[in-house]
Amino acid sequence: MADTIIRMNGKRVSASPGHSVLDVARKNKIFIPTLCDNPQLKPAGYCRVCLVEDLISGRLITACDTVASSGMDISTESPRVLNARCRMLELILMNHPETCVICEKGNTCELRQLASGYGLALTSEDRIGCLEAIVDANPFIHRDLSKCIGCQICVRACREIQGAEAIEFTGKGLRGRPLVAGGGELSGSACELCGLCVSLCPVGALMERPTSHRGIEDRSAAVICPYCGVGCSLYLEVRDNEIIGVRAGVPGSVNGPSLCVKGRYGLDYVGHTDRLTQALVRKDGELTEVSWEEALDLVAKRLGGIIKKHGPDGVGVLASAKVTNEENYLIQKFARAVIGTNNVDHCTRL
Repeated sequence: MADTIIRMNGKRVSASPGHSVLDVARKNKIFIPTLCDNPQLKPAGYCRVCLVEDLISGRLITACDTVASSGMDISTESPRVLNARCRMLELILMNHPETCVICEKGNTCELRQLASGYGLALTSEDRIGCLEAIVDANPFIHRDLSKCIGCQICVRACREIQGAEAIEFTGKGLRGRPLVAGGGELSGSACELCGLCVSLCPVGALMERPTSHRGIEDRSAAVICPYCGVGCSLYLEVRDNEIIGVRAGVPGSVNGPSLCVKGRYGLDYVGHTDRLTQALVRKDGELTEVSWEEALDLVAKRLGGIIKKHGPDGVGVLASAKVTNEENYLIQKFARAVIGTNNVDHCTRL
């Protein structure tokens, strides 16, 4: 099908069949704010912040879930649109705690960014009592529903991407909120603690516990997750040469925005104080630091003695999930081709 031609802010632009007004705007570098839209999810139009005006019909429409059609004349910045967006943001702020200074989300909060951009510091409306915070017993995710804006990104991501359907949205309007069935804790539900909902939450309603109070990274590095053979890509967030967080979203990755609980929260071992950084050899009953050359020579000598006395099958080799597939390939090749044994096993706990 041929592209549709519409007008946007006085200019003729093309719209691919089935694409929304928001898609067309993004394609043409026109900014339309939104708090509930994510490219990985189906459009929903919950937050109403992406309102634009169709000058032909005179209606205000949500750009994220309105398909661009022939004859449209869209204004994304008319006085009516700007006023409506400010009103929507004020309604959201009515039910949002004014704790931005101490909120862990800080300047990455999308609501804070939009409120600042539209010149909204405090809402002039009477404030609604905030919902009480929910503090889960699990070690990974902290929920503070007093900051929830009802975008339902967490619910939709859990259903559409992860397929777990661990949470559901209950209630209506500003009182609506995502809850585990029965109002219980995440650790007792179908939640896989993958952290997808946390990574997509636009405000501080969902936060990662392991990375709290670690500051902001000074650089990031794209790597392959070391745990299994799927080959998920992730960004390591690094500060002062220490890993302070992990996030998905590497372009072209097999996992897209998703990671499992190990990939997202299980890389603390890299900088753990118990991790060995120097070869140790037991001398006179005590572990003593030695050079790697001395340690490897001792290992080769001991292995040679065992093979000579008991044969190659007197040796067993354990591989590790925390090294690369290439290294695991080399260790099994070493076992079979050098030692001469098929006693090779693998344990995710190593």
